[in-house]
Amino acid sequence: MIIWKLLLGRERGMDREEAFSSRKTEKRVRGSVLAGGIFFLMTVCMLTGCAVRTQGTEKIQDLEFTVLDKENIPPELRQLIEENKETPFQITYADQGKLYITEGYGSQPTSGYSVEVVGLYETQDAVRIETNLLGPGKGEETKEKTTFPYVAVQLEYIEKDVLFD
Repeated sequence: MIIWKLLLGRERGMDREEAFSSRKTEKRVRGSVLAGGIFFLMTVCMLTGCAVRTQGTEKIQDLEFTVLDKENIPPELRQLIEENKETPFQITYADQGKLYITEGYGSQPTSGYSVEVVGLYETQDAVRIETNLLGPGKGEETKEKTTFPYVAVQLEYIEKDVLFD
């Protein structure tokens, strides 16, 4: 590489000393640019608050809730469910001091599917819900028709984000 630079320098009419001087200057410039880039990135990280932040995921308390029949779901929420039922969905809805949380699993090929609520609890930062899709039981008679299993729960309104697990 150095030989190439010397030859290149001579082609440009530089003597050996000027070519070496040019090489040293180029190294200094590269070093300065690299140092400046590292300094810039460190400054950006410090100013934007780059840090590891853990969310309060530890359970504070289980929450009381009611699993709703289709007839007891507010009409606006029922409409949202109907519009989204063919693909998996997660919807939260608040109305008149109540929080409604729904999770659907999209289209299923037969009848016999249901959704269970495994857990619904409050953490420092959020309300967390965990559900499972249950398939038809062994020996359960099913029909070959597309179904759209989902669950809708109602609880007292809480001013926190809802996280689906």
